[in-house]
This record gives sequence, structure tokens and C-alpha cells, in this order.
Amino acid sequence: MKKTKQLFAGLILMALGLGTAQAEYTLNLMRGVTKVSNDVYDLHMLILWICVFIGIGVFGTMFYSIYHHRKSRGHKAEQFHENTTVEIIWTIIPTLILIGMAIPATKAMIELDDVQESEMSIKVTGHQWKWEYEYLDNGIHFFSSLDEASNKVRQVGSGIDPRSVPHYLLNVDKPLVIPTKKKIRFVFTSADVIHSWWVPDLGWKKDTNPGFINESWTSVDEPGTYRGQCTELCGKDHGFMPIVVIAMNEPDYNAWVEQQKAAIAAEAGSASKQWTNEELIAKGKSVYDTNCSSCHMADGAGLSGTFPAITASKVVTGDINAQVKLMLDGKGMMPAFGKILSPVDFAAVVTYTRNGLGNSVGDSIQPSAIQTLQSATPAAGKNE
Repeated sequence: MKKTKQLFAGLILMALGLGTAQAEYTLNLMRGVTKVSNDVYDLHMLILWICVFIGIGVFGTMFYSIYHHRKSRGHKAEQFHENTTVEIIWTIIPTLILIGMAIPATKAMIELDDVQESEMSIKVTGHQWKWEYEYLDNGIHFFSSLDEASNKVRQVGSGIDPRSVPHYLLNVDKPLVIPTKKKIRFVFTSADVIHSWWVPDLGWKKDTNPGFINESWTSVDEPGTYRGQCTELCGKDHGFMPIVVIAMNEPDYNAWVEQQKAAIAAEAGSASKQWTNEELIAKGKSVYDTNCSSCHMADGAGLSGTFPAITASKVVTGDINAQVKLMLDGKGMMPAFGKILSPVDFAAVVTYTRNGLGNSVGDSIQPSAIQTLQSATPAAGKNE
């Protein structure tokens, strides 16, 4: 009786929620914007119609037999044990159907895995809870996280209407930019747990597994912005690591590459600059909001028993060198930020946590010191 009441209550709540659902309603796969995605769609429709015709044939025959050979019309069931002809027929026909389905399916699978003759390569690494992109042909490297507007709205008690934020939970601070009309090879791996990189318009998804490499490819003909998400349950913030891919015409893409290289050079120069405490604290707040607030909370209070508080933390208010080392190397669920943050961002967020969120230690650390420590750390140095 109790389970019946729970089920009834669940159905009522679901019915009430239907009126406020914002998702687009569709009954079929999307075609996407690549040849592969269209081939996958065509294969899906071919297999669907084959199954529909088989269903019509099987159930049509069954219902016809039931209706026209029923007992009320004087029919009697035939008594036979086996029929060689029938057995041959129902073995050959399904075999031919399976072969007919296997040929286009195999062709599509081979096409999906054919990364030969790629014109550029991008390495994608999944992190809890962001994406790392490395352009293997030109040295551009950055991390892509949930955009600041969505991150603010999703905080408990934010009081902001999610519908007021464009592309809520589907926007990032730094999108992946690719050129159109080029075959692009993707190499997938993970730094911690299994993630899955999925952009529906591209027509496929790939798991990123720690210690393993997966490959795929794409070629987009028309410029546009294409959005996706992680589709492998990877922890508490699984729902907050979207993917944004921007396809540009080659001249625009080349201009973007030059902008990124200039930004990298400027970032390297800013690491040697002497920053004031006020400058570091101001920059550190946005770095904290993007990289730390999802675990330690926007106000630094943390989550009791799971994520320690920043406010009044003995680590944060204690020896600054000990805090820096902990953040460089990571510990437990906290990633090694020495591999994630640039020297400027690292120094800024350390200074902010010590002089914000209810703390007022009064000290700071310069980006140049962080840069030296990162250079001495194994596998570090791949920062913006």
C-alpha cells in the first residue's frame, strides 16, 4: 500500500513538472553537421525501418493466424513435430537480414575509427570537472570550465533565475576552436576518473579513460557553435562540465591561433611582473569562483565531512609555502593545480584565499615564485 502511494505521488509530481520542462521535445536522433553524423543517422533509420517491416510481418502473420484459424471457425490445431523446409526458411531469412544490416553498420564503424590522413590533432583530457585541450600541432593549450554566469546561478541559494542566463550549463569560459573543412583527429584520455566527451552535432561520443588513449575524428563543413556535455557519471559536478566547439573558416581560425599565441606570450611576461596584493586578490576571486567554489563553496564554508572549509583553515592561514605545495601536488579529491593554473592565476588564488573569504593573513606570493616551483615539478609547465 505504501509503495502504491509513493508511486501515485511520484506520478502527480511528474505531471506537475511537465508544464515547466524546458528541454526540446523530439522523437528521433539529430542529423548533426558532419558527414559521420549524417551517416550514423541514415544507418539508424535503415535499421529502424528494417525492424518495423519485420515487426509488421511477424505480428501481422501471427494476428492473421490467430483470427482466421480460431477454434470458433472449426479449425483444429495441426499435430506435427518438425518441418525441415520451415526450419531452413526461418534460418536463411534471418541470416540474410542480419548480413544486410551488418554491411552498412560495419562501414559506419570503420568510418568512425578512420583517423588516417588527419590534418591536425587535438588532445582532450577529462578532469573533475573541466576539460583540458592541447593542440598538438601548434602548442596551444588551455583548460575549459563552466562559464562564470552559469556557475553563479547554480550555487544553492543564488536566487538567480536560470532562464535569465543564455545557454545555462551549456557555456564555457574557453571554447574549443577548430577550422572548417579539415579532418581533425582527437586523442582522448583522463587525469582522474572516466569521463565521456559528447557533442551531438558531431555524431559520436568517446570515453576518456585514465591510463588509456581513445581516438576519433571530425570534419565540420560550416562555421557554427556546437554544444555538448560529459555523459559519464564522473562525480558530484558531473552535470557542470559542458563542451563548446566553435568551427571557424580557416582565415578566422588562423587569426584566433595568432591571438592565442600572443596571449600565451603576454601571460609569460605577466608572470615576471611584480603584482600588488590588491591586484592578486582581485584576480584571485574569479579564479576561485571558476576552480574552487564548486567544492569549497562560494563563501569558503566548504561541505562538512567532505570538502574542508577555506575560511579559518589552518592550512590557508598557516605557512604559505605549505599551502602552495599542497595545491601544486594535489591531495585526495583535490587536483594538482600546478598542472592546471598559470603562474599568475595560481599566485592570485593563493593570495585571495589568504586574504578573502573571511581570512586576513596579509601576505601574498608572486607569480614568478610559482613559475619557478612549477618548472621544478615533474610533468608541470603545460600552463597557459
